[in-house]
Amino acid sequence: MKNKKSFRWTILAMLFIAMVINYVDRAALSIAMPFITQDYHLTPAEKGLIFSSFFFGYALFCFVGGYFADRFGPKRVLTWSMSFWSVLCGSTALAFNFWSLLVVRALFGIGEGPVSTTANKAINSWFPITERARAIGIAQAGGPLGGALAGPIVGFLAIWLGWRVAFVVISLVGILWAIAWWRLATSTPQEHPEVSQEELALINADRETPVQVASDLPATPVIEVIRQRAVLISGLSLFCYNYILYFFMTWFPSYLIDAKGVDLKSMSMVTALPWLVGTFGFIGGGLLIDWVFKRTGRRLFSRKVVLVCCLLVAASCVGLTGQLESITGAVAVMTIAVGFLMLSAPAYWSMIQDAVPDHQVGTAGGFMHGLANLSGIVAPTVTGLIIQYTGTFASGFALAGLLGIIGALIVAIFVTERTVANPALIAA
Repeated sequence: MKNKKSFRWTILAMLFIAMVINYVDRAALSIAMPFITQDYHLTPAEKGLIFSSFFFGYALFCFVGGYFADRFGPKRVLTWSMSFWSVLCGSTALAFNFWSLLVVRALFGIGEGPVSTTANKAINSWFPITERARAIGIAQAGGPLGGALAGPIVGFLAIWLGWRVAFVVISLVGILWAIAWWRLATSTPQEHPEVSQEELALINADRETPVQVASDLPATPVIEVIRQRAVLISGLSLFCYNYILYFFMTWFPSYLIDAKGVDLKSMSMVTALPWLVGTFGFIGGGLLIDWVFKRTGRRLFSRKVVLVCCLLVAASCVGLTGQLESITGAVAVMTIAVGFLMLSAPAYWSMIQDAVPDHQVGTAGGFMHGLANLSGIVAPTVTGLIIQYTGTFASGFALAGLLGIIGALIVAIFVTERTVANPALIAA
């Protein structure tokens, strides 16, 4: 018999699986690119454009998807988003040259843009304040786990069935998830027949009013949501965070091969280790934030202390990695960096929930995430230019580490209780 007191954890399990699928699908092209390059004879410049095209659509629709999540609810937006990107993932098999692949990849980014922001909105609706950080950590942990699983899954399918079939198979998984989500989920717990009055009372215990979809509320001008200092600072800081993340994703494999002489097979195994550590980092970060909040009763402090301390450690480790001669040392320190980086991640999503009223969480989170993901365009290009003109990877590592320090410091200095739109939230 289903436990009617804990249906919110079913919602969380679905969000976790969505994030796993999100990262497997996102990484699929990178894994399959050697096969695609053989078929289409792509140049390095063409491959770079295809990879970057994802972020143009992705960054924009982080914001658009968050706004839609506020207006129409996370049930509809996640169903639309997962269905759209799964179809586009399968459509990759129909690409026949550089231009068709470029278009499919840009549209694919549009489909994936809303997922993290909408998942954050769903957690805000379904979880009480005392559980939100751990729920965010668990849901987002699906991302690095998907990153770790992508290589073996997509690589095996591409070798066994061919790269085109691999994209079709993994797209079917996303469509099945969308069907299950539509049948199981509701945008608010009040709408769901499996949610008991006990659980509903727990979810709404610290709210002034029960959560509502924003279409039932007076519309708030978007500019009023995104111009708040806490929202802007969170977005700038997350840009610095994501710069490190995308630097790691795009350039660390090349660093191991080109600068350290690691072979391709070993590199594939080695780069999975930081992703696995990052999975536990996300979960641990959420648990740590909730633990600090429980011990101190200071919500904003619990977010800031974890974010600032962990991001500073991650940034220092990234800068140090570029100075190490030992392959083992470089991999170990970079793994520590990714672990601490992802320990800090739930704090961003928790902090944005504190910065605005519940019915604006999607819009504010979408703006923060969209601004941050511009780093997906900037980081690979800037790092490439630095390496080209300096002839060394060390400067690239140093810049990523410096930006991480800046990201930590601007949160420490500029995000205060006075910057929160609803001060009663912090006092809770």
